Amino acid sequence: MRVGLLTREYPPDVYGGAGVHVEFLARELRPLVDLKVHCWGEASRAERGTGVVRHRPWPALDGANDALRTFSVDLGIAAALEGRELVHSHTWYANLAGHFAKLLYGVPHVLTAHSLEPLRPWKAEQLGGGYALSSWAERTAVEAADAVIAVSGAMREDILACYPALDPARVHVVHNGIDTELYRPDPATDVLHRLGIDPGRPYVLFVGRITRQKGVPHLLRAVRDIDPAAQVVLCAGAPDTPEIDREFRELYRELCAVREGVHWIPRMLPRPEVIQLLTHAAVFACPSVYEPLGIVNLEAMACGTPVVASRVGGIPEVVAEGTTGLLVPVDDAFETGLARALDAVLGDPEGARRMGEAGRERAVGEFGWDTVARRTARLYERVVADGT
Repeated sequence: MRVGLLTREYPPDVYGGAGVHVEFLARELRPLVDLKVHCWGEASRAERGTGVVRHRPWPALDGANDALRTFSVDLGIAAALEGRELVHSHTWYANLAGHFAKLLYGVPHVLTAHSLEPLRPWKAEQLGGGYALSSWAERTAVEAADAVIAVSGAMREDILACYPALDPARVHVVHNGIDTELYRPDPATDVLHRLGIDPGRPYVLFVGRITRQKGVPHLLRAVRDIDPAAQVVLCAGAPDTPEIDREFRELYRELCAVREGVHWIPRMLPRPEVIQLLTHAAVFACPSVYEPLGIVNLEAMACGTPVVASRVGGIPEVVAEGTTGLLVPVDDAFETGLARALDAVLGDPEGARRMGEAGRERAVGEFGWDTVARRTARLYERVVADGT
């Protein structure tokens, strides 16, 4: 089957969970289907013949609203999809390209929802009026798609709540996956030493973007009064807006004024370095206020690290309460709850070790990418058969 996989992010330009998902899904799908990936970026000679085609926004729209620039990429991708038998889009950045291809070429469109625009109103800070355009693009594509993949059961409920016109029979749950051969404990400590992190002291680790969704301000306030022996390591970059960047920096300065051992790494590190940070963390913190699944929690678990995470979205489908980590309700006492949960893990190293081992076992046994790819390919076959 000739499949077009449509995405904004693709290596080396991966900054979020959707990009990680597409990277590994594409790798596992290639033996199963004739796959061509269409993504954002500048074309490279080194990629010729690899099945990766990169597209960039139209130069005439340089400086225009990001939603308009996105639509120009979608048009370019759609024009390049002739001859594909099925298209599969990821995130609103590529959904419209999939919808155009469905209309233009009469091929099925499968859409994976990694998040939903109606549940991310803070995106208006980033996109301005473009948020109305991104919301329109997502709704149009979702409601017309031949199949919609939700990355968790909770995400499926959100999709049907946001888009009640969508036939529930067209919404399928296929969880995100994790490469547990790649994400595995790394005993080395060279990265920690280079970054100034003391391997002899426990540390709380956050890895993610500086965005409303990831809840970083909540974590910065929560860790003020946790065990003073613990370090706090924030691998946080790519702020959505100047406003949230300023908020983060102010909270970081305030945190540094009241406790020692606070480390901010303001860039996204190479994957091997992140794996080492995950391996040696006493606890990984995921304070997201909205999270369809939370692939970063799987990454921490695969590295044998216990997780303290918010009880939202699909996170409880990944983090087993009391077994691989602790879950904290997102309510008026959220920050207090985060602090207590982090202290509970920090104060019980033996219990933390057991949680880490259980997390690794769960990641290996239930979230392999080969399983995700096979389920996705079977869905392709079903969708094509239904349309013939």
